[in-house]
This record gives sequence, structure tokens and C-alpha cells, in this order.
Amino acid sequence: MSKQILQKIRFLCLLTGTLFVAATPAYAATASAAADGGAGYPWWVWPLVLLFFCFILGIVAVLAGVGGGVLYVPLVSAFFPFHLDFVRGAGLFVALAGALAAGPGLLKRNLANLRLALPVALIASTCAIFGAFLGLALPVHIVQICLGAVILFIAVLLAASKNVERPTVTKQDAISAAFGMSGAYMEETTNEAVPWKTHRTLLGFFMFIIIGVAAGMFGLGAGWANVPVLNLLMGAPLKISVGTSKFLLSITDTSAAWIYLNKGCVIPLIAIPSIIGLMLGSFVGVRILAKAKPKIIRYIVIGVLIFAGLKALLKGLGH
Repeated sequence: MSKQILQKIRFLCLLTGTLFVAATPAYAATASAAADGGAGYPWWVWPLVLLFFCFILGIVAVLAGVGGGVLYVPLVSAFFPFHLDFVRGAGLFVALAGALAAGPGLLKRNLANLRLALPVALIASTCAIFGAFLGLALPVHIVQICLGAVILFIAVLLAASKNVERPTVTKQDAISAAFGMSGAYMEETTNEAVPWKTHRTLLGFFMFIIIGVAAGMFGLGAGWANVPVLNLLMGAPLKISVGTSKFLLSITDTSAAWIYLNKGCVIPLIAIPSIIGLMLGSFVGVRILAKAKPKIIRYIVIGVLIFAGLKALLKGLGH
């Protein structure tokens, strides 16, 4: 366990160092703009508050069973005086950090399937680039309105979706068979090999077009959408869906993140405390998970998302 923690800390230091070096040219020009609404406070106050806020967010995200990215953008844009472009840019790196940390372990345990991930990753990452350009080109109030609508949709989806542990797939379709979207994983609780295959692949590909655009446009980690599509629509087992979704984020979010980075929308002032806070919070959340009641936390998160979605809508409408 200690070796794994050291590896994660090493990865975190590397990522934050890379962010700092890459974003330094834009830092001087954007640091003051990032906290336009926080006049009267020293520059270091908001990063410290953000670090603590994201630490709590990381704990809640684990307990609620959702990715930190889907909570980060609506809540930070609602409660912090940062421009939405900076929040979306940091949000992509927040989701990316968690995905990159989890990816190798998921592949090693055969819970993330490359044959399933790569075709949908190609579609989603291409569309995420388009979504990033679209989100940066549109007026901020339009993006706020769209973000509010998407967050409210996510809240409804989280409340209504009932994931299936092992969906029944009677016949694999031709596209799925051609891509080799099938396999088996070891269920550790019962010590049995569980075979699986997928279907309705064409419809799944279409859904990942929409998911990619939304991920790039709003800076959201797309785990909230990846898992239902892979599990409920395409018929992959829940563990394979969750693992593959996490691996997908490391590809999809990277594509969109470079657009925000190139446009100067990723700065250390916001990104570094956000990533460190959420990663540390996730470590604590995993340890609390055994004693907590995730269902109650999940309903609290749904309520918070509804509040954040309505706040984003009202902000976009000028209220």
C-alpha cells in the first residue's frame, strides 16, 4: 500500500510541476483576471480556500460514487470569483489527474478493456476538441445557461439511473464483434471468471459524440455519462464500465485540456490547489467509505448539483 501511495504522490508532483511550467507564460497575464471578483483579499487567500474546498469535494465525490470533475466545475464556478474559462480548464485537469492515477491499476486488473475503450475514445476525444473550441468561442452567459441545463440533467440521471451488475446480452452485434468488444474478468468476491460482450454499438458510438462535445465544452469529467452508456446501453458489466470509463477520461480529457492550455485558460493559481485538494480528499474518502452510508451522501450530492445547476442558469440569464 505504501508503495502505491508513493507512486501516486510522485505522479501528482509530476503533473502539478508540468502544469506550472506549461502555464507560466500565461500566469502573469491571467492571475489577476482569475480572481476579479475577489478584490480586497490577498492573492494567496483564494488558492488556500480552494485547496480546502477541493479536499472536501474529493471526500464527497468518493462517498457519492461520482467523479470529482462533475462536481468541480459547477460548484467552483458558483462559489468562487474565477472566470468560467479558468474553471473549465482546471476542471479538465482535475478529472485527468484522477483518471491517470487510476488507469494503470485498472488495466493491470483487467477491469479497463482496451478493445472497448479505444474506438469510443477516438470518437469522444475528437468531439471533445470540437467542444473545447465551441465552449471558448461562445459568450460566457450562453455557456453558463448550457452548463446549468447539463448539470440539472446530470442530477436527474444520477437520481434515476440504476446500474446493472451484469447486463444480459443475448447476441453480440456485427460492429462489436469486428472490434472485439468482449472478454472476461475475474470477480474477486466469488473467485469466478465472468465473460462479457456488448451490443447496440452504433447507438453507443453516437452517444459518445454527445459525451465528447459536453466534456470539452464544459470541462466536465464524463464518467457520469460514460458508465450508463457502457453499462445500460451497450451491455458491459458494471465493473468493466466503471474501469473503462476511468481509462477513457485519460484520453478524452487530454484532448480538450490541450486546447484550454494553449488558449491560456489553465493557470497554477487555480489548477494546482484543485488537483492536490481533490487527490488528497480522495485518499481520505476511500478510508471513510467503509463506515459511511453512500446512499445518503449520493442524495446530498444530487441536491447540491440541482442547486449549482439552477445557480448557473440564473447567472447565465443575468439574475
